[in-house]
Amino acid sequence: MLRIITANLNGIRSAWSKGFPAWASKQRADVICLQEIKAQRSDLTEEMRDPPGFHAHYRCAGKKGYAGVGLWCREKPDAVTGGFGDAEFDAEGRYLRADFGNLSVISLYVPSGSSSPERQAAKFRFLDAFYPHLVDLARSGREIAICADWNVAHREIDLKNWKSNQKNSGFLPEERAWVGRVLDEAGWVDVYRRLHPEATGESYTWWSNRGQARARNVGWRLDYQLATPALAASAVAAAVYKEQRFSDHAPLTIDYDWRWD
Repeated sequence: MLRIITANLNGIRSAWSKGFPAWASKQRADVICLQEIKAQRSDLTEEMRDPPGFHAHYRCAGKKGYAGVGLWCREKPDAVTGGFGDAEFDAEGRYLRADFGNLSVISLYVPSGSSSPERQAAKFRFLDAFYPHLVDLARSGREIAICADWNVAHREIDLKNWKSNQKNSGFLPEERAWVGRVLDEAGWVDVYRRLHPEATGESYTWWSNRGQARARNVGWRLDYQLATPALAASAVAAAVYKEQRFSDHAPLTIDYDWRWD
């Protein structure tokens, strides 16, 4: 069995203070993918750099307190790669890949465009630059899971208030069409949706800090694991963990009936 968790921490130091490492240590995960760590390596404590039971790897942003991704791996990877070959976005610490035999697990943090038109333009540049890389990965012959805060709700069932968000970043027609193209043309599989094709409120992984959105479950499904078809077909369980609050996002855990040793 292969267990992969993806979690946007909205600051590793903040999530640490809210009990994330204690929870993570009990999950029997093989790989935990972290996004938005918001820390430089010099900011990480010794336990963050070397969490018990894991080999930890990080790709930090050049800008302090911004973006950044991580991978906690139960087994030592054969190789770890930071960045996907785009200078603008590699400098923001958005991509980290670990290889284990013929399996690769990638932690990815797609830019948000909600703060300004300039950041939305950057998000579109990222999507344009990343799509060819997704095609190349799908054709590589490897089995791959990409665990990410995609910052896009793909379908109407992926957010509570879809009607009022059709002109907002995260649910723009161009963004949704991009996800559709990734699934329908590039050949990736949305693993949670494969297991729970019509799930609504229980699928949400992010809530605004405003208006008691989390208490009212006015959320969005932004955190997905996309996988190559054979790996996706082996998935047997998927769940969003909401009992504790480590971040404005909730961790997504997926179990794969997959031998990777």
